[in-house]
Amino acid sequence: MSSSFARGLLYCMAFILYLLHNDLWLWHDASLIAGLPVGFVYHILFCAAAALMLTLLVTYAWPEHLALEAHGDDEDAS
Repeated sequence: MSSSFARGLLYCMAFILYLLHNDLWLWHDASLIAGLPVGFVYHILFCAAAALMLTLLVTYAWPEHLALEAHGDDEDAS
């Protein structure tokens, strides 16, 4: 998989998470999952997905020039 394709796919996934952030379809659902409201469970799962997404973005889509600048600053400080 090419780097630009993977980066584009990650950006698309981030946009999908952005669209799914507000769970308008669960506002009036009073059901419980494991004793918790379904909207709360949704946001727990959303937070886990967002954390995974941010990890993937930092690992695979971080701009190369920022990484090089950070390494250059470390060498000047020592």
